[in-house]
Amino acid sequence: MRMFMNDYSEGACPQIMDALLATNGEQCVGYTEGDPHCEHARELIRTACGRDDVDVEFCIGGTSANVIGMTGLLEDWEGVICTPDGHINVHETGAVAACGRTVLPTDDADGFLSPEAAERVWQFQTSCGRHMTRPGAIYISNTTESGGVWDLARFDAICDWADGHGLKIFLDGARIASGLTSPAAGGLTLEHIARRCSAFYLGGTKNGMLMGEAMVIADPKLKAAFPYVQKERCGLLAKGRLLGVQFETAFAQPADGGEALYWQLARSANNCALKLRDGMVELGFEPYRHSDSNQQFFTVSAAQQQAFEAVCNCETFFTLPDGRRVIRFVTSWATRPSDVDELLAFAQGLA
Repeated sequence: MRMFMNDYSEGACPQIMDALLATNGEQCVGYTEGDPHCEHARELIRTACGRDDVDVEFCIGGTSANVIGMTGLLEDWEGVICTPDGHINVHETGAVAACGRTVLPTDDADGFLSPEAAERVWQFQTSCGRHMTRPGAIYISNTTESGGVWDLARFDAICDWADGHGLKIFLDGARIASGLTSPAAGGLTLEHIARRCSAFYLGGTKNGMLMGEAMVIADPKLKAAFPYVQKERCGLLAKGRLLGVQFETAFAQPADGGEALYWQLARSANNCALKLRDGMVELGFEPYRHSDSNQQFFTVSAAQQQAFEAVCNCETFFTLPDGRRVIRFVTSWATRPSDVDELLAFAQGLA
């Protein structure tokens, strides 16, 4: 049975591997400036975003992108507001804090940063002037840590709140492709995100590439800081062309006028995830929060958790007070409907 552990267990999708092989013998300048593949990828991404005034920079992975973004956007005395389960707060080993930027979690319980909870943190952190870390930005991710998908109304609400407080808006887009191709996106588009965010990134590691993220930067401070912070924080890849080739391939417009590969891969992963979700629910398994993305969470017994983990390497996120486990199944560009059918057939024996 195929693994459902994450969306980066495989290498790269065939089209991207073909592009890497086809360009393997080329000699390009180091890093990313002036490399024709990186420059072309930048133009394709600017076009997809509907903005020609943004910088597009390439990072090796999500944690590196988050560290560079937070370091470049914020001053030493500023912090970033996020949810308690925000990736920078729980799954990056304190990387942002280690770089001198304070993470300020809210009490949101559903994975989405809300204006109400953000306001409580703002009021508290600004209550004593210089004696407390002042919020300078908000951090959100699409999809959320538990697979939630931001829609237009919810996204605009938190952006309006941040704008009203003079805070910068940073969106972790490690799984943005899944979020924007989800049926729950509710009108939220890449162009809209690009208009509202100070910076965000387009995840490649978790959407069919070997590695890499493309950061889209509107904020002048981060534009100026990025090259230096990236080098300082050990995030500059000498063979930057490897990132350019991958994003160039992913965002190329097909000759038939159809959807770019980047979105095709995510849509396929989402379709398999929703098939898995619906099949598990039909068998009687209890979802842990609703998800319309390629991450699906279920509450199961300890025995069921062990059985699932043994056959498909699903990840156990935590144990509930009553002893039940919350496990996660993740689909990728490489997941096929037949893989889901096989998992559901196994699950039927555990229901």
